Amino acid sequence: MRIRIHEEFCIGCRLCEIMCIVKHSRSGKILKAFREEHPRPLPRVRVEEEGYTSFALQCRHCEEAPCVENCMTGAMHREEGVVLCDEEKCVGCLMCVMSCPFGVIQRGGEKKAVSKCDLCGGKGTPPCVEYCPNEALTYE
Repeated sequence: MRIRIHEEFCIGCRLCEIMCIVKHSRSGKILKAFREEHPRPLPRVRVEEEGYTSFALQCRHCEEAPCVENCMTGAMHREEGVVLCDEEKCVGCLMCVMSCPFGVIQRGGEKKAVSKCDLCGGKGTPPCVEYCPNEALTYE
């Protein structure tokens, strides 16, 4: 399963980013995630805008993932088709960031580990897809 982007339906509302932050927060609640949690989790999906066009951008979980191939510690790995980062193994070298052809892996904020889409653990439809008001994101 993968998240598919339909840029023609994206209105740039950034609800996917907000729901991603909430999903990866300690509380799982929108107000607490934004007002009380420090550091706030990073969104693992990012809305890009160019003029009137906007689209959500996140990890494509490539079949032959350059981030996995170039990870020196083995922190970037594949489990059941999903490319994940083991935060305990990650040393913050950023080789995965430099090798990602889509530019979707980012520094992990205050942590040394990187941050990227993890398909929310593969349990059901990810919140970025579930709450997208125009179905610009689909889980296929």
